Amino acid sequence: MAKITVSVIINSSIDKVWNQLNNPKDIEQWNQASADWHCMNASNDLKVGGTLKSTMAAKDGSSSFDYEAIYDTIIPNELIKYHLLDGRMVEISFQETTNQVLVTETFDAENQNSEELQKAGWQAILNSFKKHVENN
Repeated sequence: MAKITVSVIINSSIDKVWNQLNNPKDIEQWNQASADWHCMNASNDLKVGGTLKSTMAAKDGSSSFDYEAIYDTIIPNELIKYHLLDGRMVEISFQETTNQVLVTETFDAENQNSEELQKAGWQAILNSFKKHVENN
Protein backbone atom coordinates (compact mmCIF):
# COMPACT_ATOMS: atom_id res chain seq x y z
CA MET A 1 0.00 0.00 0.00
CA ALA A 2 1.43 3.35 -1.02
CA LYS A 3 2.04 6.02 1.60
CA ILE A 4 1.25 9.68 0.87
CA THR A 5 2.68 12.63 2.80
CA VAL A 6 1.40 16.20 3.06
CA SER A 7 2.69 18.99 5.28
CA VAL A 8 2.26 22.64 6.18
CA ILE A 9 4.05 25.23 8.31
CA ILE A 10 1.69 27.05 10.66
CA ASN A 11 2.60 30.40 12.20
CA SER A 12 1.44 29.68 15.73
CA SER A 13 2.37 28.02 19.01
CA ILE A 14 2.44 24.24 19.33
CA ASP A 15 -0.25 24.35 22.04
CA LYS A 16 -2.68 26.24 19.80
CA VAL A 17 -1.98 23.96 16.83
CA TRP A 18 -2.48 20.83 18.95
CA ASN A 19 -5.67 22.14 20.58
CA GLN A 20 -7.30 23.32 17.34
CA LEU A 21 -6.43 20.09 15.54
CA ASN A 22 -8.15 18.04 18.23
CA ASN A 23 -11.04 20.18 19.51
CA PRO A 24 -14.31 19.02 17.87
CA LYS A 25 -15.68 22.57 17.56
CA ASP A 26 -12.49 23.62 15.74
CA ILE A 27 -12.54 20.48 13.57
CA GLU A 28 -16.03 21.45 12.39
CA GLN A 29 -14.64 24.82 11.24
CA TRP A 30 -11.51 23.68 9.33
CA ASN A 31 -12.29 20.13 8.16
CA GLN A 32 -13.12 20.69 4.48
CA ALA A 33 -11.11 20.66 1.28
CA SER A 34 -12.93 23.57 -0.40
CA ALA A 35 -15.46 26.32 0.29
CA ASP A 36 -18.35 24.30 -1.18
CA TRP A 37 -17.91 21.60 1.51
CA HIS A 38 -18.33 21.73 5.27
CA CYS A 39 -17.89 19.51 8.30
CA MET A 40 -21.37 18.83 9.67
CA ASN A 41 -20.20 17.32 12.96
CA ALA A 42 -17.13 16.06 14.76
CA SER A 43 -16.34 14.19 17.95
CA ASN A 44 -12.95 13.32 19.35
CA ASP A 45 -12.00 11.07 22.27
CA LEU A 46 -8.27 11.84 22.21
CA LYS A 47 -6.81 8.81 24.01
CA VAL A 48 -5.34 5.49 22.93
CA GLY A 49 -8.34 3.38 21.92
CA GLY A 50 -10.49 6.51 21.60
CA THR A 51 -12.40 7.42 18.45
CA LEU A 52 -12.20 10.39 16.08
CA LYS A 53 -15.36 10.87 13.98
CA SER A 54 -16.50 13.51 11.54
CA THR A 55 -18.92 13.95 8.65
CA MET A 56 -17.91 16.08 5.68
CA ALA A 57 -20.60 17.08 3.20
CA ALA A 58 -21.11 19.14 0.09
CA LYS A 59 -23.01 22.29 1.03
CA ASP A 60 -25.50 21.62 -1.79
CA GLY A 61 -26.34 18.25 -0.21
CA SER A 62 -25.15 16.23 -3.22
CA SER A 63 -22.79 13.99 -1.23
CA SER A 64 -21.23 13.35 2.15
CA PHE A 65 -18.92 10.90 3.82
CA ASP A 66 -18.07 9.80 7.34
CA TYR A 67 -14.53 9.61 8.67
CA GLU A 68 -13.83 7.38 11.64
CA ALA A 69 -10.55 6.40 13.23
CA ILE A 70 -9.23 4.70 16.37
CA TYR A 71 -6.19 6.17 18.13
CA ASP A 72 -3.10 3.95 18.48
CA THR A 73 -0.44 6.40 19.78
CA ILE A 74 -0.70 9.89 21.27
CA ILE A 75 2.32 11.92 22.38
CA PRO A 76 0.98 15.41 23.15
CA ASN A 77 2.40 18.15 20.90
CA GLU A 78 4.55 15.58 19.04
CA LEU A 79 2.78 12.64 17.43
CA ILE A 80 -0.63 11.10 16.72
CA LYS A 81 -1.09 7.70 15.09
CA TYR A 82 -4.46 6.19 14.30
CA HIS A 83 -6.04 3.66 12.00
CA LEU A 84 -9.15 4.08 9.91
CA LEU A 85 -11.90 1.48 10.02
CA ASP A 86 -10.64 -0.02 6.74
CA GLY A 87 -7.24 -0.65 8.37
CA ARG A 88 -5.31 2.20 6.71
CA MET A 89 -2.83 3.98 8.98
CA VAL A 90 -2.42 7.74 9.51
CA GLU A 91 0.46 9.44 11.31
CA ILE A 92 0.57 13.14 12.20
CA SER A 93 3.81 14.64 13.50
CA PHE A 94 4.46 18.09 14.93
CA GLN A 95 7.83 19.88 14.86
CA GLU A 96 8.00 23.20 16.68
CA THR A 97 10.40 26.02 15.88
CA THR A 98 10.20 29.65 16.98
CA ASN A 99 6.52 30.63 16.57
CA GLN A 100 6.00 27.99 13.86
CA VAL A 101 4.90 24.39 13.74
CA LEU A 102 5.55 21.97 10.91
CA VAL A 103 2.61 19.55 10.71
CA THR A 104 3.23 16.45 8.60
CA GLU A 105 0.58 13.85 7.80
CA THR A 106 1.48 10.48 6.29
CA PHE A 107 -1.32 8.12 5.35
CA ASP A 108 -1.93 4.87 3.52
CA ALA A 109 -3.50 5.47 0.12
CA GLU A 110 -6.90 3.97 -0.63
CA ASN A 111 -7.78 2.22 -3.88
CA GLN A 112 -10.75 4.28 -5.14
CA ASN A 113 -9.04 7.56 -6.05
CA SER A 114 -5.67 8.32 -7.62
CA GLU A 115 -2.76 9.05 -5.29
CA GLU A 116 -2.56 12.55 -6.81
CA LEU A 117 -6.22 13.23 -5.98
CA GLN A 118 -5.83 11.89 -2.46
CA LYS A 119 -2.72 13.99 -1.86
CA ALA A 120 -4.46 17.11 -3.20
CA GLY A 121 -7.51 16.53 -0.99
CA TRP A 122 -5.55 15.92 2.20
CA GLN A 123 -3.28 18.90 1.44
CA ALA A 124 -6.33 21.14 0.91
CA ILE A 125 -7.75 20.10 4.30
CA LEU A 126 -4.38 20.70 5.96
CA ASN A 127 -4.22 24.14 4.28
CA SER A 128 -7.71 24.86 5.63
CA PHE A 129 -6.46 23.89 9.10
CA LYS A 130 -3.48 26.29 8.75
CA LYS A 131 -5.80 29.14 7.75
CA HIS A 132 -8.12 28.39 10.69
CA VAL A 133 -5.31 28.37 13.26
CA GLU A 134 -3.64 31.51 11.94
CA ASN A 135 -6.95 33.45 11.76
CA ASN A 136 -8.49 32.42 15.10
